Amino acid sequence: RLVARLSRRTMGKKDSKACAPDAGDAGSGAKLFKAKCATCHTCNEGGPNKQGPNLFGVMGRQSGQVDGFKYTAANKESGIMWAEQTMFDYLANPKKYIKGTNMAFPGFKKEQDRADVIAYLNTMK
Repeated sequence: RLVARLSRRTMGKKDSKACAPDAGDAGSGAKLFKAKCATCHTCNEGGPNKQGPNLFGVMGRQSGQVDGFKYTAANKESGIMWAEQTMFDYLANPKKYIKGTNMAFPGFKKEQDRADVIAYLNTMK
């Protein structure tokens, strides 16, 4: 009976398996970046800072390190090293992850979207 109740409860719903931060698709991430991130960020080598810093080479870098960008103290002093897991957690809710950041983006609620953007950022180095 329990099995029948559980399968009825999940019938018609998408599989809710958790997505690993390193299980993204860079092509999908590029599209998401263009739609959701490119208003405030560039990610090409030597690209300009906009409302947010240029994100070329962000993966593996410490937060608050892009020359010429005026970071909040919260970002500069966070000590965060951008790796798959830290970026995955940050992109879920930036203001919660770094209290005091100026990043206005509310976050990607879908784990797959976060993983895809990370896969794309990993190609930008």
